[in-house]
Amino acid sequence: MPSLITTLPQLTPRKPDSHKGDFGRVLLIGGSRDMPGSISLSGMACLRSGAGLVTVATAFPAQPTVAGFEPSYMTAALPADTDGRVALGAIEELRELIAKATVVACGPGLGQSAELTQLVATLYREVALPMVIDADALNAIAARQTAAASESILNDHAGPRILTPHPGEFARLLVASGGRKPPVPDATSPSPSDRLSAATHFATAANITLVLKGHQTVIADRDRQAINRTGNPGMATGGCGDILTGVIAALVAQHLDPFDAAHLGVHLHGLAGDLAAADLGQVSLIASDLLKYLPAAFQQHAKGERGA
Repeated sequence: MPSLITTLPQLTPRKPDSHKGDFGRVLLIGGSRDMPGSISLSGMACLRSGAGLVTVATAFPAQPTVAGFEPSYMTAALPADTDGRVALGAIEELRELIAKATVVACGPGLGQSAELTQLVATLYREVALPMVIDADALNAIAARQTAAASESILNDHAGPRILTPHPGEFARLLVASGGRKPPVPDATSPSPSDRLSAATHFATAANITLVLKGHQTVIADRDRQAINRTGNPGMATGGCGDILTGVIAALVAQHLDPFDAAHLGVHLHGLAGDLAAADLGQVSLIASDLLKYLPAAFQQHAKGERGA
């Protein structure tokens, strides 16, 4: 039976002679002509969460906009299809970028197409580095799983995988893999422990770490479980999930294992949201506000914050 973890992990204190290479190289893949902001939020969150070097690889029509959001990350312009989304022909360039990375995150703002379904499935299967899979990359995995019919691709991966679905995305993944569609959390939703059981079953079958987002987000792999207690309804707004992708990727880059990175990342993400809501209110909170409060969340945790 997996263990319920209630103590949060800690990042190792930085040595005086540290350099940026000590804190990992994150490659973020996402963005499209119509959705450049999502992957930019991920990139900025990754930097605010301590990654040493961050590269955002995006469709070339989106690259100037993505680059304009933040000068502290690098960008790579990828071949695009006629609708301004990353094309399948980008696979070789991505392999070159992945060879220089410590961790890869994929999905925010990517869009959906048959080519992207094939591209994401190829990366999911062959990349040996840890990968954070979110947003449209989750939809691509579900679409590829559906197309594969009896062949399971969810557990066909070369390295650690962290999947971060919201309930709707989790439902699509379950249905695609032949499972039962779960209830979507609402006023009549099952308890967090019921959702944790479903997440643990899925994570164990696929040999992944699963972050099932929502009120009291649950985190599970085949050995450990956690229920998050931070966060508030003000975070129910576009872009907050993209921030979480960047936070978790940065923590993996700083040598936390996938479960610990997901557990701590969800806590800090929610804590930043709580700090933002305390100052700004829940109604007016937007995703980019979390970027401003992530430093305070990290500081509060470093001072001895414990528990989930």
